[in-house]
Amino acid sequence: MDIDVVTVGETMVSFQPSPEGPLAYSAGVTWSVAGAESNVAIGLTRMGKRARWISRLGADPFGDIIARMLAGEGVDTALVIRDPAAPTGVFFREYRGYGEPHFYYYRRGSAASRLAPADFRDEWLEGARHLHVTGITPALSASASELVLLLMHKARDRGMTISFDPNLRRKLWDEQTARATLLEMIPLCDVFLPGMEEADFLVGEKPLEECGPSFLRMGPQVVALKMGAEGSAGWVQGHTARAAAFAVPPPVDCTGAGDAFAAGFLSVFLDQCDRSRPDTPRDLLQPALERGNMLGALVTRHRRDWEGLPTLQELEQIRAGVRRAQR
Repeated sequence: MDIDVVTVGETMVSFQPSPEGPLAYSAGVTWSVAGAESNVAIGLTRMGKRARWISRLGADPFGDIIARMLAGEGVDTALVIRDPAAPTGVFFREYRGYGEPHFYYYRRGSAASRLAPADFRDEWLEGARHLHVTGITPALSASASELVLLLMHKARDRGMTISFDPNLRRKLWDEQTARATLLEMIPLCDVFLPGMEEADFLVGEKPLEECGPSFLRMGPQVVALKMGAEGSAGWVQGHTARAAAFAVPPPVDCTGAGDAFAAGFLSVFLDQCDRSRPDTPRDLLQPALERGNMLGALVTRHRRDWEGLPTLQELEQIRAGVRRAQR
């Protein structure tokens, strides 16, 4: 089967109080699934792409929930490893009615943290043309970090394009290790997708016009900087683009917005990217930023990570201002 994008990382079962409020006083919970890489995979399938997600899940009901949910969204999960010796990670998300939600993670020793180079199989990349990775997976363990770097090298050897979202998680590792590992990954990617905080973390605070070129010098073909309410900016060699934020009512939950941006940006990049034409990234930069902004904004109107992601048809209707008959 031909695959547009392969991605690898941890997805967990997420629990939320029902009704909303502090966990300590919750009468019950609802559940969903969440993970940066699987969020991107779902976003891409809704944009009409074929995505394969690789991970380790526990041989437990939580692993069953994740596998069923992603397969039901059209993501290829056939090569996911089920681990009888380690659990699937879970976390709790608490909405207090003000500010960002609070998160409580139970992932130490999870099946995904046991990802290692020995898990790699050639069929992971079989029939695929692009690899997407984030900085979360290498933060899970030393072995997971080694696997991600191996995957990036294997993808390059096959002539695949690679995107990398640093997705900085300061609680998962110390800053020195995080910075060194993320900087090691940047030269291996074609498309680099940092946010403002991550850019500052990696190269220090710089004027916007210097930010993109500083990353281009490290090796990527394309840099797309996510700037929240300020929209996004993109760079290829000798060319810069800006895209204003897509206007939506005030956000309900910004969790997953960066993953949605990545899915939107990559869905355009993958439509037409052709390594035989050096000018292709320049032609695609503006429309890719605009679609990324749209998906990133739309997903903030919903609780949870990916449930609010539109399909390509819905996105085109929104762009055209089409109102659907409701009854």
